[in-house]
Amino acid sequence: MAFIPMTEYETASEDVKREYEDQIKKHGRITNMKRTLLNDVQSFKTYMDWYTIYDELKPKIGDRALSIFSYAISTGNDCIICGLFFTKILVDAGEDVNNLKLNDTEQLLLDFGSQIVKKPHGIDKEIYSKLREKFDDETLTQLIAFAGIMYATNLFNTVAKVPLDDVLYSYIKESKFKDTDKEEIQL
Repeated sequence: MAFIPMTEYETASEDVKREYEDQIKKHGRITNMKRTLLNDVQSFKTYMDWYTIYDELKPKIGDRALSIFSYAISTGNDCIICGLFFTKILVDAGEDVNNLKLNDTEQLLLDFGSQIVKKPHGIDKEIYSKLREKFDDETLTQLIAFAGIMYATNLFNTVAKVPLDDVLYSYIKESKFKDTDKEEIQL
């Protein structure tokens, strides 16, 4: 059960309605996380900066690599919503999330994302070295900031007990969450 209720368009303020409409225009729908965040418009806007950094990284790294990076962070944090969201993106692109075929950059970002979650104080020196060889300071800053927002998004969804979006249920069987307690997934 959700800890914080989702906002409802019909009873929302004009500011919240504008954000709803903008999300539907941009993405075709509004997620349960965004509906929950819209209990406070400033909190919502802060989390939406994920898209700003994503758009800056996309031409440098690519959609697939960013999805793999986000997947590593989200599944590493056991965030069911974000983990399934990125599982959906990868599966819909024809990927087998249990057997990803990765290029060097994607493998580096998968390893980096996993270590950000598991041991942020002890990320392998080899990963740092490879990151330094591949990316400039601006891109490294963006990657770490992006990871921080992704991590925060995972935390928000998990702590606020945001309900799983209906479009994600069919991806459970292909995910690392297939053996998760059904109450946790809110089936």
